[in-house]
Amino acid sequence: MSNRYLVKAAGLVVVVGIAVAGLLVWYGTRVPNSTFDSAASSNLSDAALVQRGEYVARSSDCVACHSLPDGPAFSGGLEMATPLGAIYATNITPDDKAGIGRYSLADFDRAVRHGVAPEGRRLYPAMPYPSYAKLSDEDVRALYAFFMQGVGPSEVANVPSEIPWPLNMRWPIAMWNTLFTEPGTFAENTEQDAQWNRGAYLVQGAGHCGSCHTPRGLAFNEKGLSDADEQYLAGALLDGWYAPSLRNDPNTGLGRWSEADIAQFLEVGRNQHAVVYGSMTEAFNNSTQFMTDADLGAIAHYLKSLPGDPERDGKPWEYMAAKDSAFTSAGGHLYETRCASCHGNDGKGQAPWIPPLAGATSALIAVSDSAINISLNGSLRVVADGVPDAYRMPAYREQLTDLEIAQVVSFVRTTWSNSGGEVDSQAVARLREHTDPASPTPIVLHMR
Repeated sequence: MSNRYLVKAAGLVVVVGIAVAGLLVWYGTRVPNSTFDSAASSNLSDAALVQRGEYVARSSDCVACHSLPDGPAFSGGLEMATPLGAIYATNITPDDKAGIGRYSLADFDRAVRHGVAPEGRRLYPAMPYPSYAKLSDEDVRALYAFFMQGVGPSEVANVPSEIPWPLNMRWPIAMWNTLFTEPGTFAENTEQDAQWNRGAYLVQGAGHCGSCHTPRGLAFNEKGLSDADEQYLAGALLDGWYAPSLRNDPNTGLGRWSEADIAQFLEVGRNQHAVVYGSMTEAFNNSTQFMTDADLGAIAHYLKSLPGDPERDGKPWEYMAAKDSAFTSAGGHLYETRCASCHGNDGKGQAPWIPPLAGATSALIAVSDSAINISLNGSLRVVADGVPDAYRMPAYREQLTDLEIAQVVSFVRTTWSNSGGEVDSQAVARLREHTDPASPTPIVLHMR
């Protein structure tokens, strides 16, 4: 082949490459369509609409991510760790400069349901728009009314992300969205009743429960966005905590919970099986306890319809009392002196105030992070109806060595028929390095 043909071929490759690159950049920065036009932004000051928007904001737990305990509500600043670097939640108050004060309803819709800010800037999927895509037009409009009419503006500046170039380029997120999100709002299942559909809408959409409780793929995508996928809500490790299965798995999920148990847990933060801890504490403190009994019942009804996986979950747990000799081990002695006064030598706790450790999900799953994390760092305050809980799990970070925490956690995870297995001091050391003590201050944020 002559040099002339090689030059032509190379030129063609360059032209095609430029065209493809241009197409990708266009695709990645294009502004998606919104169902709202300019007229939809009018008549947003109606008190009932704003109140409905506040309820949607509570159901969506917006305040927990977009606020800091010592700052104005919704002014952003919360650090979120990602494998690529830290990002920070943004100011979503109606401030014209720092917030979203200049957003039209269509702009707001694109950000919430499509993950696209004005001028085509893509949002990182730490913003749970893959779930919020299911929100109805009515709820998005009410949510916008609340943020524009019911939230005070704040001039707190946004914190830039710490993701380095070129990983911080956002246009490739459009391709990620194409692969891992589902377009369209929630579609009712005509084979199910109204309560089931309401629960599905809240869990899949506003509640974005899958963001924590669904396992992630290699591209950090949720492996399912609805009950159509058997991995949806099957449990996942996130930020040092294991969010358990919300399916009817008898060991690691809700198989032993009734609908009433689930609704009680979401309403008051505790039941006969467990007390909220880890990230779920903030979800309870700022979201679920403010929801209506009907909606909590709908969520429980929906979750109890999700089948478990006996092959994954194993034989159902059955209680077996610990032998006296078990307490002569190093871990057993630590448990008896440090833990038994609250959780009992029988491991059954003092429900509903102090949870049982016998049969606890954290003691049955192979992943040990939750059991280690709460032993190291304790639990956040549970605040129900404005009253802080008096029974907070203390932090043993300063009192026990890595080896001692490994010993007592291993005891709990291998006693009373618990099948989680032993842990070693290296696992404790890793979490000690990458986690912080839980705040003793109640984390409850006012939205107005």
